[in-house]
Amino acid sequence: MHVWFKKNFRTITKTTLILVYMVIVAGALVRMTGSGMGCPDWPKCFGYYIPPTEESQLLWHPQKTFKKGQVIIHEEALMVAKTDFTTSNAYNTDNWAAYTKHDYAIFNPKHTWIEYINRLVGALAGMATFFMAIASFTYRKEKRAVVLLSWLAVFGMGFQAWLGATVVYSVLAPVKITVHMVMALVIVALILYILHLTRTRKASFKADRLFTNLIRLTLILTLVQVVLGTQVRQFVDEQVKVVGDTAKALWLYNPGLDFYLHRSFSILVLAVNLFIYILNRNRQLHFTRVNWVILLIGLEIVSGIAMAYLDFPFGTQALHLVLASVLFGVQYYLLLDTRHAAKTL
Repeated sequence: MHVWFKKNFRTITKTTLILVYMVIVAGALVRMTGSGMGCPDWPKCFGYYIPPTEESQLLWHPQKTFKKGQVIIHEEALMVAKTDFTTSNAYNTDNWAAYTKHDYAIFNPKHTWIEYINRLVGALAGMATFFMAIASFTYRKEKRAVVLLSWLAVFGMGFQAWLGATVVYSVLAPVKITVHMVMALVIVALILYILHLTRTRKASFKADRLFTNLIRLTLILTLVQVVLGTQVRQFVDEQVKVVGDTAKALWLYNPGLDFYLHRSFSILVLAVNLFIYILNRNRQLHFTRVNWVILLIGLEIVSGIAMAYLDFPFGTQALHLVLASVLFGVQYYLLLDTRHAAKTL
């Protein structure tokens, strides 16, 4: 088993990375569809391991059996069963306790199942991260950092799950959503660093101090853009509540300073990365991932323009967020490539 884990560790780690990105994709779909409160409790969904499919399942009925912790919507409020019981012909308040985490009591089956699938993907990614950490013990003698980083990723996933719960309990507080997104990128960085430490194939990169410093700078710029983007997204969410889902032309009506900062900052991000691209070519540094960075930034700008000027075509919101997270991952691994080049030199 030890040999198998050692031989397949990088495959396990890459699979874990893919699953973490799938969580980011699922989270983007949750935000795009406004499904963040599809499950008003955590970790269950309306007190069920498998959520309901129709509202009648969440209403009080006579002669109906409830399990402890199951939730109903009664008089526009969430009520939780105190114990296992079967209802009589009249509603008995002694059997129920008010849900106190928040007062959001709306059931939308589409939103519920999108959020539920998001949680399932998160659970799957968590299990994969734990499996990766178990397999990392094969490196405990030669590369202890691999073991440490693998278990940090496990704790990071646990912390991320807790953050997910606080986001629900806060009814999607903007600051907590931003922290939730940044934490996902931290986990991505940990897994990429593990892949960097376990690489065996030598690369033909050339070390260059200016190039390395510029990569560090652009990574910071990307993180700033992500944070600004979450603030713009919060503005859009508030607009949707006011004007409705169908009035897309009004979602960015009279935006705040965050929008203009986010839009203008993209020019700086593009300019710095184009300079990095030219530097890589002129000095023949052979960092091929720079090409991916330019492509991703181009797609990011196109999706941003589509949202701002074409009234949010379907899928562009989720695509914009996912592209940003992939861009961060590629830039971070590019930074690790520069470290590898410096060590080789």
